[in-house]
Amino acid sequence: MKNFLFTPRAAVYAGIFIVLLLLPKMINAYHLSLVETGLSLAIMALGLNLLLRYTGVLSFGIGAYFAAGAYAVGMLNMYWPEYYTFETAILASILVSAAVSALFGFVCVRHTRIFFSILTLALSMLLFAVLEKAYHITGGSDGIRIPIPTFFGHEFEGMRRFQFLTGPYYYILLGIFSASTLIMLAIVNSPFGKALQATRDNELRAEMIGVRVRRFRWYAFVIAGTFSGLSGGVWCFVSGHITPEICNWVFSGEVVYMVLLGGFMIFEGPIVGAMLFTYLRLYAVAATEYWMLIIGATLVILVLLLPGGVTGGLYDLIERFKPKGRAKAGAEVKHA
Repeated sequence: MKNFLFTPRAAVYAGIFIVLLLLPKMINAYHLSLVETGLSLAIMALGLNLLLRYTGVLSFGIGAYFAAGAYAVGMLNMYWPEYYTFETAILASILVSAAVSALFGFVCVRHTRIFFSILTLALSMLLFAVLEKAYHITGGSDGIRIPIPTFFGHEFEGMRRFQFLTGPYYYILLGIFSASTLIMLAIVNSPFGKALQATRDNELRAEMIGVRVRRFRWYAFVIAGTFSGLSGGVWCFVSGHITPEICNWVFSGEVVYMVLLGGFMIFEGPIVGAMLFTYLRLYAVAATEYWMLIIGATLVILVLLLPGGVTGGLYDLIERFKPKGRAKAGAEVKHA
């Protein structure tokens, strides 16, 4: 990470961060709330991509840990309102999602390929059924309202949610998103991240050089689940209301779509995919009641024309115009 500070990639990150800092002065409150939704979901997409790209397994139940984080916040407010602050709520979302992902991951990592994916799907639907049927505990299909919390003792009493989202909360969320991105970047470029890639490429050879494949896969599962729980924790304040639908397999499928849309072979791809999907879904729903047909059609087009996703296509386009002497460096950035 020390060398990363002096690379063109770091300069691009800094430039994007500055633009995001100034964004509230550039767009209206409605679009800013959409950006906040995209930033929240991007944290979960990064977690899913740790499994998909770096570990080589696909989870169809990532929404379970998102829901665990969101419901941890909601139930903290319901049952322990005296402890309901932003910092305790986020801590609760991280701890609960880490615990749920550790439990589910212990079962799932014993299998790979389609069996892993089906297990993650089945366990997420099990949690969905609990959230749906345990009405007196979770609110059932009515869900839970998420009020504006205090932040390190500072109260936002009397402030409307839109004012809260476009004011202090945007910068809080931006800070959490930025920290999450840098932490995930450090993870995938660490020896642990390289070991995960070794298990992805050849499980048998990884075991022969001393990598405990199942244990490392479980670690990756817990990290991905914790990122998803953090995503749910920060997203629920944007939404203001949570229901069991965020644990449904449909929502998990949308997260997979985000990663594919942005491009899972490039680190920043899931972030781009989350932002694009937020707007794509909005305009598709506004255009027609058959909006899922539009989403499905774009997925087919994406697979046929841009298998590397949007960011993969952009990198390929940039490589065409690069001097030949710099092509190798560009390829290294793409696969970082």
